[in-house]
This record gives sequence, structure tokens and C-alpha cells, in this order.
Amino acid sequence: MSRFLVLVMAVASGITVANLYYIQPLLVEIAESFHVTQVSVGFVAMLTQVGYALGMLSILPLADIKEKRSLIVTMLLFSACALLFMSFSFNITVISIASFAVGFTSVVPQLIVPFAAQLANPKERGRIIGSVMSGLFVGILVSRTFSGIVGEYWGWRTVYLIAAGLMIILALFLRRLLPLCPPISRMNYRDLFKSMVSLSKNLHVLREASLNGALMFAAFSAFWTSLVFLLESSHYHLGADIAGMFGLVGVTGALAAPIVGRTADKRSPRFTVGIGMISVILAYVCFWILGFKLWGLIIGVILLDLGVQSCQISNQARVHALNDEARNRLNTVYMVSYFFGGAVGSYLGSYCYANFNWYGVCVLGLLTQLLAVILHMNYRQKPNIMTT
Repeated sequence: MSRFLVLVMAVASGITVANLYYIQPLLVEIAESFHVTQVSVGFVAMLTQVGYALGMLSILPLADIKEKRSLIVTMLLFSACALLFMSFSFNITVISIASFAVGFTSVVPQLIVPFAAQLANPKERGRIIGSVMSGLFVGILVSRTFSGIVGEYWGWRTVYLIAAGLMIILALFLRRLLPLCPPISRMNYRDLFKSMVSLSKNLHVLREASLNGALMFAAFSAFWTSLVFLLESSHYHLGADIAGMFGLVGVTGALAAPIVGRTADKRSPRFTVGIGMISVILAYVCFWILGFKLWGLIIGVILLDLGVQSCQISNQARVHALNDEARNRLNTVYMVSYFFGGAVGSYLGSYCYANFNWYGVCVLGLLTQLLAVILHMNYRQKPNIMTT
């Protein structure tokens, strides 16, 4: 793995994962455009992540039996079509379908991460995954800044037109820059799914990582989905552009991804998962006490993003170490669980804000982390069987 190739993978992951998060600062504008409620538009945001989870379930296992570069390029072109569909939506039903399609086709980052893990030296796997994940996290956070500013001044449809163009450009570049990577399994498609069920039953590390990952991302998504409503409220009177600017605040935490990866290599990925949980709990305590002060939100965002990325990088390092030949299937099980949690968090975040205001969102975030800590401690007491 050359540094240039790691950089290419990190940038590609960041640009493509951004498709999932453009919508969050735009929720108020979309609701006003189609004359719908906060809960309805929160459901649209949820469908993006549901589509992403189902896309991963359907497409990621193919990376074990198909040539990876061609699969990545193909999915980028499908993603461009879905983004155009989103841009030209004319009612809430159509945009709901388009939102699902954007999520379903935007699985490229989760094809790239196992690709990088496969090419990496095992002793450097945590660092390589951390480097690629830093690009992914920066993409998540900067996407909100980009969509918030563009949406505020040129409208939310322009955001998706630009995103579609980026997918086409990226497809052309990756077709030239990524190495060919032949399939590593001769299994058929049905057997891939049977094997994922077996892996989930037999590998308790996979189950643990999937559960705590889902809960961490639920807390993350609940905050980012409801933030725009808080900033638009009488407490702040701020627009989508400012909501998007909060993404830049979180970059501070995202840039620590390689450090987290190196710590996981030296200590234990499980250790950094625990640190991540503590960080997210502190973030929501900060949101509860200081959520109506701008500087309090900023501190909370840094803690939240640092905690979630620590958990994500560490869990993926654990999952990718379980079985080299089943790496994409293992990643599928983990990431489907992860984004299912995110989808539920997105919907419950908007629901809690609409019905219980900001404190309802904070209670939701703290409850997810209480459950995550309980599960983390419970699995710690179990014998460490079948981890390789």
C-alpha cells in the first residue's frame, strides 16, 4: 500500500459517503418545499440510511466473488443516477423513493475499506483503516457544511446536481487509479448469504461489534438529524448554512482517526471502543447542560465525533481481523447493523425533537449509550472464542 493509494482511497471514501449526509442540514428547506412536517422529512432522512443498509446487504458480499474495481466504478455510476433522481423530485413520495435509492447505491466506501484492509500489511492494518476512515469521516462532516451553504444560497436541488457530477468524475478517476483485485471466493450468491448467517452465529466478536456500532451510530444520527431543527428554533434563529458549518467543527475529531487506528494496533481495539463510548456519553451530557449555548454545542460535537469514530475504526479493525477470506461478508454484517442503528436514530431523533424538544433528543442519545455500555461489559465476561 503506497501512501498515494491510501490517499486516493481516503478521498474517494469521503466524497461518496457524503451522499448520505447532504440531506441533514437541508431538512427544513425540504419540509418547506413540499409543505410537510418535521417527522415526515425525518422519515425521508431515515430512508437514505435504510437504503444504505439494504444496499450493503445486497451488494457488499459481491466483492468476495467479483472484481472489486469494476464493482466500485459501476456503483458510482448508479449513484450518479440516484442523485439526479433526488434533484428532480417533485413531491414527498418521489423524494422518499429517491432518498432510498441514494442510500442503496452509495455503498462504495464500504467496498473501499475492506479493499484497503486486504491490501494492507496485517501489522499496519489498523493504521491503514484509520487513514481511509479519516477521509470517510471528513467526508461525512464536510458534506453537511457543503450542503448547508449551497442549500442556503442556491437551493437544496443544486446540492444533488453537483453530487451527481462528482460521482461521474470519481468513476473516471478510480477506473484509472485503483489496482485490479480479483475475487477471493468461488461461492455463489446464495451461499454468501448463508455464510453470513453462520458467521453471525459463530463469531461473538462480530455480534458485539455490530450491536455497539449500531447503538453508537444511532446516537450520532439522532443528534445530526435534530440539530438543524434546534438551530432554526427561537433559541438560535440560525439557517441551514450554520447547521452545515458544524460539520467543520467535527473535523477536529475526525482527523484523530489515524491515531485511534495506531492505538488499536498497540493496545486493543476493544480498549478504544470503550473510550469511544465514554466520549459519546460526555457529549450528550454536554448537549443536555449546555445545548442552548453555541460553545456548548461545539464542545459536544467534537466529543461526539471523536467517540463515534473511535468506536467505528476499532470495531472495523476487530471485524477485518476475523477471517481474511470472508472480509467483505463480515463487513456487510457489521455495517448493515451499524446503519440500521443510524436509520432508527435519524427517525427517533426527529420524532423526539418534534414531541419532546431538545431534551428528548438528549435522553435518546444517553439511553443508547447506557445500553451500549451494558452490552460492552456483558460481552467482556464471555470467553473469547472463535475470534480468528
